[in-house]
Amino acid sequence: MPPKAKISREMIIEAAYEIVRESGEENMNARNIAEKLGCSTQPVLYAFKTMDEIRENVYQKADEFHSEYLMQMSESDKNPTAAIWKNYIRFSVYEKNLFRFLFQSNAFSGRIQGLIEDERLVPILQAMGSQMGMEASDVKKFFAALYYPVHGIASLLANNSMEYDEDEFDIVISMIKRGVLKELESEKNA
Repeated sequence: MPPKAKISREMIIEAAYEIVRESGEENMNARNIAEKLGCSTQPVLYAFKTMDEIRENVYQKADEFHSEYLMQMSESDKNPTAAIWKNYIRFSVYEKNLFRFLFQSNAFSGRIQGLIEDERLVPILQAMGSQMGMEASDVKKFFAALYYPVHGIASLLANNSMEYDEDEFDIVISMIKRGVLKELESEKNA
C-alpha cells in the first residue's frame, strides 16, 4: 500500500484560495477544503489552529494576486494612472469573489493608507508624479481621491448585474480626475 500524501499548509491555503475564488468566502470551511484536497478534515484542522488563521493566509495570497493584477501594464498603456484604475475595475468584474473577499469584509478596514504606501505602488506613483508634474504628497492625495469613486464603481460591478462598459467608465474616471486636479490646484493657490 502506497504511503498517504502529506497535506502541507501551502496545499491547504491554495485549496482555500481556489474555493474563495470560485464560489466565495462563505464556502471556505474545513470540510470544503478537505474535499478539494481529497482528504479528511483532520489534516486541515491539524495544520492550522483556526479557520481565521486559514482566512488570513488566503487573504494575503488574494492580496498579492490583486496587487500583481493592478500592476499589469500593456504597451498600449501610456497612462499608468488610468491603467491601474481600469485594472481595479476589471478585477471586480472578472474576479468578483476575490474582490468581495478583499474589499468587502472586515479584513480591509483601515487599509487605504497601506495601499498608498505599498512599495509595489511607488514606481506607479512616481510615474504619475512626473507625468503630471506633481509632488509626491499631491500624488498621494490624488490617488486617494480617485480611489474612493473607482472603488464605488468596482463595488457596483462586483455586487450587481450591472453591465461593464469600459468606455463609459473611462469617461467617468476622466471627469473625476479633472475635478480632483482642479481641487489640488486651488489648494495650492489658496
